[in-house]
Order: sequence, then C-alpha cells, then structure tokens
Amino acid sequence: MHHLINKRHLLSVLAAFVAVTAFLVACNVNTESYAYIHDPETEIIALSDNGKAVYKGNGYTYTKDESFIYLKGKDGETIQLRYIPNEKDDGMILYEKSTYVYSGDDEPDGIVGVWKQDNGWEYQFTENGTFSEENIFFGHYAVDEKASTIKLMYDDPIEDAILYYSLDGNNLTIDYPWPMVRTGSQNK
Repeated sequence: MHHLINKRHLLSVLAAFVAVTAFLVACNVNTESYAYIHDPETEIIALSDNGKAVYKGNGYTYTKDESFIYLKGKDGETIQLRYIPNEKDDGMILYEKSTYVYSGDDEPDGIVGVWKQDNGWEYQFTENGTFSEENIFFGHYAVDEKASTIKLMYDDPIEDAILYYSLDGNNLTIDYPWPMVRTGSQNK
C-alpha cells in the first residue's frame, strides 16, 4: 500500500509539474506589436509566435511569408496584408487596402480620373501624369502595369510612395503603405 501511495504522489507531482510548465510556456509567448509611426502608442497589429494575432482590435489566427501576413477570423474571413520588414528601425511597412469608386460619367481609362471613398478621401490622376491625394498632397505619378504599382512622387518634401493597385470596373483598390514602429508593450 505504501508503494501505491508513493506512485500516486509521484503521478500527482508529475501532473502538477506538466501543468505548471505548460502554463509558463503559454505565458512566455513572444509578441511583435506595431503601431503607425505617427501614433506610436496605439497598437494596430500584434503577432504572437503561438499563431494568434490582433489587428485593429479584432482577434485572428495568422500565418506569414516573406511578403504577406494572412489573418483568418473566426468566421473564416481572410485578410491578406502585404508587408515589408524595415531592418533599420525594427519596424515594417504595412500595406492596407482601400477601395475607391470612379466618379466620372464615362468608363474609367486605367487609373486616370477622380476616385472617391464615402469618407471623403480621394485620388485624382490626370492624363499628363500628375496626381492629387485628398486635395492636399500633389505631385507626379508613374504606373507599372506589370507590377500593378503606382509610384507617387510628391511635390512636398514627402518620401515617394509605392502603392499596389487593382482595377475592377469602377473600383480602384489600393494597398497603401503605412510605416509601422514597434510598440513598447511587447514581450521580447
């Protein structure tokens, strides 16, 4: 009987050790947390090494490769975010999709024309290679149809931007690059 009690005690201690170890491993999840460079305290995306992510306050599971982060919601919805790591400041460029609707009377001819969103944001691309962004920022643009990119070269002292785009009838979908920095709330 004494032998049986020792085995039960040993099994109880072993089970407790396994539970504590699992708890400690779960608590020691490494998380990369990022915010927009213009608002470095507000987390936009967090990627944990346990395959869980939070994007704009919503929970997802995720996978990523060298070009995209794939977020999958509980409803099966998948969001594909293009990204480019930024080695110099340990941040990244995160591309977020926005869809604009052509506001002309005729059919769009490529990206030339005025493209608007319900929130008032807009792009205007002219035939002579100039653009207006939100009627605030101006410059010249170049389209690379093979790469599906638009290069915005601003008149103001703003760094050039490469946008990815797709056209579907009267809809222009743009992947806009947002510089991201790591937040201070992450585990390292």
